[in-house]
Amino acid sequence: MLIPKVTAAAALEPALQRAIALFPAVFYEEPQQLAIANVGGTSSWTAASSPKEALELLNSGLAVAVVDSADMAAEIGGDQARIALRYARSAHTYSTCAQAIKKALDEGIHCSGTIILELTPENINEATLIDAGGSSLLSDLVKAANGRYLGTSGPVRIAVEIAADSTSSWTDDLLTSVAAAGADSIVKAELLALESDSAQKMPLAKAFALASSLSSDRPDGLFTTVVVDEQRVCLGVAYSSIDSIAAALDSGEGVYWSRKRGLWRKGLTSGATQTLLGISVDCDSDVLCYRVRQNGAGFCHLNTHTCFGPASGISQLAHVVAERKENAPEGSYTKRLFKDAQLLRAKILEEATELADAESKEDVAFEAADLLYFAMVKCAAHGVTLSDVERNLDFKHKKVVRRPGNAKPQYTKDSPAAKADAKDNSSAVAGTAGAIRTSILNADIKPAQPGERIRMRAYKAEELSFEEREALLQRPIIDSEEIMKRVRPIVDAVRVNGDAAVLEFTEKFDRVKMDSVVVRAPFDVPELSKAVRDAIDQAYANVHTFHSAQLGSDTCVETMPGVKCSRFSRAIERVGLYVPGGTAVLPSSALMLGVPAQVAGCREIVLATPPRADGTIVPEVLYVAHKVGATAIVKAGGAQAIAAMAYGTETVPKVDKICGPGNQYVTAAKMLAQNDTAAMIAIDMPAGPSEVLVVADATSNPAYVASDLLSQAEHGPDSQVVLLAVDMTDEQRAAVEEQVHEQASRLPRVAIVRQSIPKSYCLDVDSMAEAMAFSNAYGPEHLILQNDKASDYVKDVVNAGSVFVGQYSPESCGDYASGTNHTLPTYGFSKMYSGVNTGTFLKHITSQELTREGLANIGQTVMTLAEVEELEAHRNAVAIRLRDMA
Repeated sequence: MLIPKVTAAAALEPALQRAIALFPAVFYEEPQQLAIANVGGTSSWTAASSPKEALELLNSGLAVAVVDSADMAAEIGGDQARIALRYARSAHTYSTCAQAIKKALDEGIHCSGTIILELTPENINEATLIDAGGSSLLSDLVKAANGRYLGTSGPVRIAVEIAADSTSSWTDDLLTSVAAAGADSIVKAELLALESDSAQKMPLAKAFALASSLSSDRPDGLFTTVVVDEQRVCLGVAYSSIDSIAAALDSGEGVYWSRKRGLWRKGLTSGATQTLLGISVDCDSDVLCYRVRQNGAGFCHLNTHTCFGPASGISQLAHVVAERKENAPEGSYTKRLFKDAQLLRAKILEEATELADAESKEDVAFEAADLLYFAMVKCAAHGVTLSDVERNLDFKHKKVVRRPGNAKPQYTKDSPAAKADAKDNSSAVAGTAGAIRTSILNADIKPAQPGERIRMRAYKAEELSFEEREALLQRPIIDSEEIMKRVRPIVDAVRVNGDAAVLEFTEKFDRVKMDSVVVRAPFDVPELSKAVRDAIDQAYANVHTFHSAQLGSDTCVETMPGVKCSRFSRAIERVGLYVPGGTAVLPSSALMLGVPAQVAGCREIVLATPPRADGTIVPEVLYVAHKVGATAIVKAGGAQAIAAMAYGTETVPKVDKICGPGNQYVTAAKMLAQNDTAAMIAIDMPAGPSEVLVVADATSNPAYVASDLLSQAEHGPDSQVVLLAVDMTDEQRAAVEEQVHEQASRLPRVAIVRQSIPKSYCLDVDSMAEAMAFSNAYGPEHLILQNDKASDYVKDVVNAGSVFVGQYSPESCGDYASGTNHTLPTYGFSKMYSGVNTGTFLKHITSQELTREGLANIGQTVMTLAEVEELEAHRNAVAIRLRDMA
């Protein structure tokens, strides 16, 4: 798509200014320029210098606010689709387009609806260069962005703008290359011209076609054009050419290309002209869409509004009312409505009341239709069109700070509805007065907007049905089949092509080009600051101490005279440890996996972690790898790293077990490898979003409770956060709610918390026994007991990954340095899995030794059971010995 950019210095001709306003999006460099734009429309973009300014602009109806940092985007929050994150060369340091694109992949597509890459023409050529696999850096970014859906706004968009300090500008080839990669092109308006013969400027129609990848499958090369009215009702189908597009943009009218007459100006002879309101291209870039205001009798030559017969619904009502305003006979009821304002007002109030009181589906529909009719009469009487109403609807939809929504007192005082609301406000689900309660999983949950309270949902256990309680125990459904479809080709490629596939996927997904995959010990560890080194050393010591204590002694028992049975442990020889990261620094994950493997005595410890942009390993992770005695580090992440360790490559050692957290693709790769007998691999556990369940009562510190809830809520939008409030008063719960909002508002990751906290909930329970029963049924990853005499209730814990006891035991300590392991079962898997521990890296072997006496004592028992199972060879193995002993 072509996005014209109107710069501060641009002095555009009125005709060109009007023409570019017809495009789906126009970028105005300065907010002040919005005065010449259609403020409140759907197309205006502008740059914002601060989150406050962005919110003000968005609230005034701006479609998209352009910001220059991910922090600003996160602080703005709200509708991600309306934030464009620009990687401007003046604000970001990157020497290659690969680095810029990697930055967009790592952060941009997760916090904005549009990525704007400011590149030089040379950068664009590099970014659109097609590789052997048929893709390019830019097309891969677009593909990743297409996987980030923003509800009805569609996927994240990618746009390219030529840097201001570039010595050259857009060319036909550059527009074509960017469009072929699936990205939009932002072109300064002063570089465009309506005339096709301009030597210094690009013809607007041609630039539009190139930037949109507009194509035709017709022999004559014409573009199929769907014509719609202001309500997007299809009027008919026509055809266009570059020449007719240019004429339409120039004149601002409906101009097409007739297969018989050539250039065709609609309505030139009949008077049924069209005012062009917008021009766009469909998702496949092979159909044009003209949005027009149809004048005269209609679009069709049969004098109907559309070529498919008369209009219907609200669109038809608007036409009828407008026609009756002009032609209704004097003295008729319709004419009276237009002339008598008091009569019209009375009818609107009458119909509104009847609609408010209607209860059946049929009555509501009937009364709503009546009210709409009189509302359209009111509009027509004041010269307001249906398009004006829709424009205001769009404007209200774009407001990011809204009024509370309370009705005026004269409409609520002593009304039955007001009394019903008062009763419903005490229901189990906070904030759902008057509505049917639904579980937290299928309710319409929306993120908290900037300026809105960040609060959890509230339920009372005593008011929940069995089905509702069960629903609260569930987690969101993960589409594992779709994820497996994406991961399986990666795993298969690594299994077949080894290092070459790992290098290819690392370059494709991480934007890092490397010559080798593995770094072997001893490692060249960069110098760390004393504070960081001391912190890692302290955490290492505590984790090592706790996991060393888990080493148990061997077992030896004489089950009967002469029969000795024993059990002893041996370390799993080769283990693979997956440490997420790359641009992130996660030495804690390396510690939590590496220390127990070291304590267990694993002969070969292989770490896998994504490389940094320069192909190196994060220094802190490298230092931990050195301390835990890792033998090799695989410089790769994602499914390709898991596959490399599972199957082995030319340089990556094959391991026997893979442990460690990761995203859904890492988990899918682990599951695939575990189920493939050719891999002969075990894994630690399945994984899901991080979660915490906090038990609190009247003695709990509200600030501590809120901090523990938020420590998990900031992990991601899907984090699961639950508070069990034991016999707490409304005031005590309100104190926790206030702390959640206050602390969350100060967090750098507040945009994430605005999404996760509204999905979370507080459940009021009457007793600790009820709280522990619910917790055990939920099976949380982290269980925090902040109640009175918390240690007395540890004995009641049946299902949990790790327990944090008392007000001075924040979950963060377990994450980093207390000594326990932070790699824990999520998604309710604590009911059957343990967290990573020393035993994770051990296998247990049993042995038995029988003396002559022992065989004599047990022999007959064995032979009898073998005969029952009809396994003669089993019976004979004992019988032959007993016969020799006789």
